[in-house]
Amino acid sequence: MKPLANDLDTDIVIVGAGIAGVSTAFFLLKYTQHRVVIVEQGKLAHGATGHNAGQVVARFERPLHSLVDEYGLEKTKQALHDLQSGWALIDEMYTDANLDIAFSRVNGVRGFSNIEQVLEILRDMEIEHMSGLSINTLLISEDAPFRELLPSALKNLYSFVPHKEILAKLETEYTDFHAVLIDQAACVNSALFCQEVIESLSQKFSDRFALYENTRIEKLVLKENHALLDAGKHTIHTHKVILCTNGFERLEILNEGGLEVDKRFHHSVEGVVGYMSGYLETMNKAGIAIAYYMKDDKPASAHEDAYFYLTRRPHEMGDTKHNLICMGGPEVLIRDREEYLNDYDYPDQMQGEIDSFVKKVYDADPNRKIDYQFTWHGLMGYTPNRVRLIGTEPKNPALLYNLGCNGIGIIPSVFGGRKIARIISGEKLESSIFDPRIQKS
Repeated sequence: MKPLANDLDTDIVIVGAGIAGVSTAFFLLKYTQHRVVIVEQGKLAHGATGHNAGQVVARFERPLHSLVDEYGLEKTKQALHDLQSGWALIDEMYTDANLDIAFSRVNGVRGFSNIEQVLEILRDMEIEHMSGLSINTLLISEDAPFRELLPSALKNLYSFVPHKEILAKLETEYTDFHAVLIDQAACVNSALFCQEVIESLSQKFSDRFALYENTRIEKLVLKENHALLDAGKHTIHTHKVILCTNGFERLEILNEGGLEVDKRFHHSVEGVVGYMSGYLETMNKAGIAIAYYMKDDKPASAHEDAYFYLTRRPHEMGDTKHNLICMGGPEVLIRDREEYLNDYDYPDQMQGEIDSFVKKVYDADPNRKIDYQFTWHGLMGYTPNRVRLIGTEPKNPALLYNLGCNGIGIIPSVFGGRKIARIISGEKLESSIFDPRIQKS
């Protein structure tokens, strides 16, 4: 794809060519007749979308009871169903774009070590149950040291099993884990997913779709019914602009069609760099996505509630098939207005933390043979409340958002793309916890 080479007039501009921008373009092109342009400061799917572990889950990166406290039970229940709708939306994208890349449906396994973690997940499960969602039973070790502290009022949500069963489901011999929950998950190469969707859109909608890479937007000027984007040597005129990027603190936004857009909110979207390592092992096990909530030795460089995680999915190198193990956990917060470059050196400390975890937890089995291959890191955008921002800017309807990776962003990005298309189509949607008007109030 080429950079923008001239001034441009279009109906909708999407800033950011990761999975959020690509999904938003897909649903806009399918369900409206608008002309759509994506502009990307780098290359397609080379941000967080191309630098993750490929985990697909319909979850929030914060306790559900805290969402209930902030937004109420009904809005939280609706948000849970909204995320669940993302599974069908991904299937829709696969079907319409005729994708043939692997989308591995796997077990999403979460392992817990202490009573605080177990009580937290039980409270979440109670809310999911109240929301009418199908949930599995939390399995707890028969000899868990906190057994007597478990709430009897929630006994319908958990059951006891031998400790060895907990460890087997977590594929570890590390005995600190005492509970496990299994739910729906998937693994996908999200960068390749985006590339193939873009190829399909370029063929189907060649008369009203374009992607421009290496095109950085320096300034966004919002008018009453349209917007102007400063793309360096060129200007883009559009009726709507949608920010689908993890970090936009370097983008100056001027609202000449109304009150000033809240710049404090924009700067409060934190950039968090996640560090990961890739390993190959013999293809003798099914795919899986596991989150390990450690007792005391969580990633030293991570958020307070962080955890180690891994995905395992099929991977081909030449004529040889392996399982690709992607492992992550360590993180670093990017200071306000500091620029992230995806070719930064990979710190020895981060690799040390992951290697230590692998040896202690995942590679404790002496019969397991894994081969270290490579390391990478990627930028995630965390909104102030760790809820994705999807909808119209309250100060000017020419600006919309579908942003905020918040650590697990694939399904929220896809759901966000469909919601944006519904808004631009003129549908009157009920307010939700994703709405900018609610999040900024």
